[in-house]
Amino acid sequence: MAQAMDRVTVVHENFLRRVSEGDLPQGRPATGPLDERLALSIFRSACLTRALDRESRKMQAAGQGYYSIGPSGHEGIAAVAAALRPTDMAFLHYRDAAFQIQRAEQVPGQTIAWDMLLSYACSVEDPISGGRHKVLGSKTLNIPPQTSTIASHLPKAVGAAYSLGLAKRESPQFKTMPDDAIVYCSFGDASVNHSTAQGAFNTAQWTSYQSVPLPLLFVCEDNGIGISTKTPRGWIKATFEHRPGLKYFECDGLDIYETFRVAQEAAEYVRNRRKPAFLHVRTIRLYGHAGADVAMAYLSRQEVEAEEAQDPLLHMVRQLDEAEVIDPAGALGIYQDTAARVARIAREVVTRDRLKTAEQVMASLIPPKRKCAATNGPAPEQRANVFGSDMAAMSKPQPMGKLVNMALTDLMLEHREIVMMGEDIGRKGGNYGVTQRLSTRFGRARVIDTLLDEQSILGLAIGMAQNGFIPLPEIQFLAYLHNAEDQLRGEAATLPFFSDGQYSNPMVVRISGLGYQKGFGGHFHNDNSLAVLRDIPGLILACPSNGRDAAMMLRECVRLAREEQRLVAFLEPIALYQMRDLHEAGDGGWMQLYPEPCERIGFGEVGVHGKGTDLAIVTFANGTHLSHQALPILANKGVNARIVDIRWLSPLPEQAIADAVADCGSVLIVDETRRTGGVAEALMATLAEHTNLPHARLTAEDSFIPTGPAYAATMPSRDSIVEAALALAGGAK
Repeated sequence: MAQAMDRVTVVHENFLRRVSEGDLPQGRPATGPLDERLALSIFRSACLTRALDRESRKMQAAGQGYYSIGPSGHEGIAAVAAALRPTDMAFLHYRDAAFQIQRAEQVPGQTIAWDMLLSYACSVEDPISGGRHKVLGSKTLNIPPQTSTIASHLPKAVGAAYSLGLAKRESPQFKTMPDDAIVYCSFGDASVNHSTAQGAFNTAQWTSYQSVPLPLLFVCEDNGIGISTKTPRGWIKATFEHRPGLKYFECDGLDIYETFRVAQEAAEYVRNRRKPAFLHVRTIRLYGHAGADVAMAYLSRQEVEAEEAQDPLLHMVRQLDEAEVIDPAGALGIYQDTAARVARIAREVVTRDRLKTAEQVMASLIPPKRKCAATNGPAPEQRANVFGSDMAAMSKPQPMGKLVNMALTDLMLEHREIVMMGEDIGRKGGNYGVTQRLSTRFGRARVIDTLLDEQSILGLAIGMAQNGFIPLPEIQFLAYLHNAEDQLRGEAATLPFFSDGQYSNPMVVRISGLGYQKGFGGHFHNDNSLAVLRDIPGLILACPSNGRDAAMMLRECVRLAREEQRLVAFLEPIALYQMRDLHEAGDGGWMQLYPEPCERIGFGEVGVHGKGTDLAIVTFANGTHLSHQALPILANKGVNARIVDIRWLSPLPEQAIADAVADCGSVLIVDETRRTGGVAEALMATLAEHTNLPHARLTAEDSFIPTGPAYAATMPSRDSIVEAALALAGGAK
């Protein structure tokens, strides 16, 4: 740490000496549309950026500050902020303190130095995170918080930009951006190589190429190095200069006059043409990657000193002097006064309270509820017109896939802010026909056929949620989610946590999953691993076992997203989509009638089937279907059982489960997920903690699922349920 602080001191003392001596670096003259007032404002923001960085490192060394990735070297980004409007939503690179500081100059009443130091100190008074992380972000400044993301914020920036076009036609109640806004998204040169970034660029180009409005400004801050790995010289320009559908702009971030002019041109292009652009800003990096990083561990002294000689603040002093805005002595006074002011504020900030308890930390995991406009649903005539021949089908039992389709239709009729997106969900109607006719009923703007990229699908949903929509993204198969799971874990679920509940990502992610498909798929189309979803704090995981429950639970999931701003995953068992029979072919025992639109199954409400007290079978999804097949066999063998369909897999409705089994002799858990990391592990703990009943589990093996006749060999079956139940109930008697 001492070596890192030495370079900070060197840069500081060099600035004082060189400005005093008039030893300023050479560079372009100060020309362009930047007026004197704004040029001086940008310099003040740059000085504050530098002072905050220096002070944060002192705080960290003293044990009073935490986690610092410095903005020094990137101060010229303040000129980019000056070219934009505060109503333009900004997803910021972690080095963009200068952007946030300059934007604060555009909004009256801000105390940006105080606010950012509170964040460095992890004070509970930090206005964005409440002391949970050192993040850039501000609700007032229209900057959703980012942590140390590497490109994971790019897909949602695409989604937010896409939402602007739809919001003109279907204005949601909680719309946050004006129609003429653009979306800003910044990142480093190393981040562009991440697959998430490449997916976002490709999606933006793919959308733009089809002349779909997408007012998005990508900004690459190219300091030539990612931690210790250098970016090949010229790589960013060579890669982005000629991409179809993505207009390329470039500027030198050491020249605030050029940077302002080019940023203004890029912003005007995006705002007027409603097309994406890529602004390449060349910057430098001072002091190394982060607070504890020592650049000389991987760079030579000559390389470090060459960068330091190009200090952007020195270039600003020269340009402001050439433009007769302020002389070097006056600029030096601003620099020193700013540093002194920041030091005074820091001495006060470090005395403020910090988080102490788990309850305080977790208080923002769940976003606050919001008051939604009342709705009585569609008029009967409108509903009949949209459903058409399906109105007659409602009077007859239907399989799950059909009932989910009906529920989606009713929900989209009632709530105009619902938007669906996914692979093949429009024209084709989805892999299993679940979304058939929805595109015809509601239009391609609300039922979006996306490109084949799960990160882009979830990013589109996350971004649209931030402009007031209720997205229902579809992931074709559970196995495909693993390519994009960080969009839920690292972006959607963390947003209320790191914004102290000021931002949220309300949506319902529909996922086709689990196993038991006959003659199709294998692992990539039959995946029974849910751990990836169950360990995300704040995420609700729902899983129905039959069509009637599916319709009522889906309505509750949309209510949770719309009214309580929750992030919900709705897992639809593939093998049950078209399941019609229960005990024998043609009996139609697993089809149900469509429930009335007002009927819902509440969050945490379990289903109890049967009144037997010898044994309770606690299960879900396909396990419920198989357990129903086992019930009459068990009864014939003298075991009277009941089935507890838990429905809600995360968080588990622990007390409801305990109550449902309380009067039974024993409990058998039937879990089609894997023995290791599966739902049964949590259910076993629940039963141990809440009951004194004998209990056992029957789970899937720790295996992938094969294609062919052995498709169900690794998972519970009717016969294995009977065998396990008899062993447990017999032992309990």
